[in-house]
Amino acid sequence: MIFGAGVFKGMMVTLKNFLTSYYRDRDNGGIFTVQYPEEREKLAENYRNLPFLVYDGAPDQIRCVACGICERECPPKCIHIEMATDAAGKPARKPAVFDIDYSLCMNCGICEEVCPFDSIYMDHTFEITSQAGPRSLIRGKEALARSNDYFRKIRPAMAAAVDQKRKTAEDKKKAAATPPPPQEIK
Repeated sequence: MIFGAGVFKGMMVTLKNFLTSYYRDRDNGGIFTVQYPEEREKLAENYRNLPFLVYDGAPDQIRCVACGICERECPPKCIHIEMATDAAGKPARKPAVFDIDYSLCMNCGICEEVCPFDSIYMDHTFEITSQAGPRSLIRGKEALARSNDYFRKIRPAMAAAVDQKRKTAEDKKKAAATPPPPQEIK
């Protein structure tokens, strides 16, 4: 047993990392520094931070139908949903209130996984600080709404798969709604 062999191995690892930092770039695993905020590192497509709601067309047409699955499955219980009612007092298939408390959200992505209507996804935004205090981190459905184009921009592969799935479901619904052509009696 050589005295100081562990120290020597540690110094060799340090030397290797020091030398390879000059010859490798960030794409190949080299050591680098990002000059934030002027320079930003590219985020992976599946990066998840805070949830947002997807809408098609206008911001008041969010995909959410207020089923409450995400609210029930959220571990820190940071999602609050109230279903809207129509003029007759019957439940409408849209949320009247959809709030997410970002100060409680632990960025787990469970809400995204359990949503059967492809309406809630995790955003790439991480700069949400505010001097107004923790009450400013509660975001309503207007602040959470993002267009489907935004979703395609930040997560192109997933957005394409979701759009294809929704188009297929819509085509099936149209095919089921149209009556078959009348058959001629011979």
